[in-house]
Amino acid sequence: MHFDYTTVGHVSADVMPDGARRAGGSAFYSALQAARLGLQSRIITQGVEAELQSLLAPYRSELELQIVPASETTALQSTGDRAPHAQRLLAWAGRMEEGIEIDSSIVHLAPIARETPRRWSGSADFIGLTAQGLVRAWSGADREIRLVALAPALLPEHWDAVVISEHERESCTVLIPPGARRRAPSRGPAVAGGDAGRTALSDEAASAVVDRGVVAVTAAARPTSIHMPDGEVARVKVPVIDELCDDVGAGDVFAAAFFVALHEGRSARAAAAFANAAAAVRIAGAGADAIGDRTAIEARLGGIARA
Repeated sequence: MHFDYTTVGHVSADVMPDGARRAGGSAFYSALQAARLGLQSRIITQGVEAELQSLLAPYRSELELQIVPASETTALQSTGDRAPHAQRLLAWAGRMEEGIEIDSSIVHLAPIARETPRRWSGSADFIGLTAQGLVRAWSGADREIRLVALAPALLPEHWDAVVISEHERESCTVLIPPGARRRAPSRGPAVAGGDAGRTALSDEAASAVVDRGVVAVTAAARPTSIHMPDGEVARVKVPVIDELCDDVGAGDVFAAAFFVALHEGRSARAAAAFANAAAAVRIAGAGADAIGDRTAIEARLGGIARA
């Protein structure tokens, strides 16, 4: 069956301070945003089927779900009392095998813990990547997640656009086109599935890796940077938020809206403006239920233009 938008990656069980578990992960938030933009959306994920079905039950009328069975579902717990963005990996559903069958206009590779395959079977018109899960590593008894440099061996063979956050930028310098790249500081070795750690590249090798598509770097309330393959950088302002409710999944919402807008033919700058509006709608409310539809996003975008 053909889908408009397919995300590939672990749907996680996000463990709240009170012990409650709710659906999380880029594959979930991005697919839900695409669905609310009117696209027929599917998630291809891996984990314990009964648990994932339960976590996603409130959204099953909006999303198709394909689950590869695993012995456990990826579970994450925030440790934000010690550092911003800090999380602990409580369980991991493992790497997803290559050869997954995909038939989709847009494929969004959405790893959260180094799980996505480099290759698959089938067809796609547009391939997007959110790279955050490829620069995460964990080791030791506490399994606290830390960032490491992106290993090119984890990247898909082709992509059209990538979204990362400013928080991850120094780990993803290999994705930034020449002229805009900053050298990443040295990071220590890490353990995550056996191939984490820093990978040094020559300028020629780095250029070969990055010269493939548009890279958007989100920066919370600061302008989003859009890096073109030729090294040009555009800055797109972010809407002013009068009252932030919570920002969980905002980057994933941005990514889905950005990829959809690019696929629809908008320029990279216009796509980023649309995606910033989508993120603004999301963070004005609480949780996944606050993800907006196309009408809400276009209204927010129109308000930005009038301002």
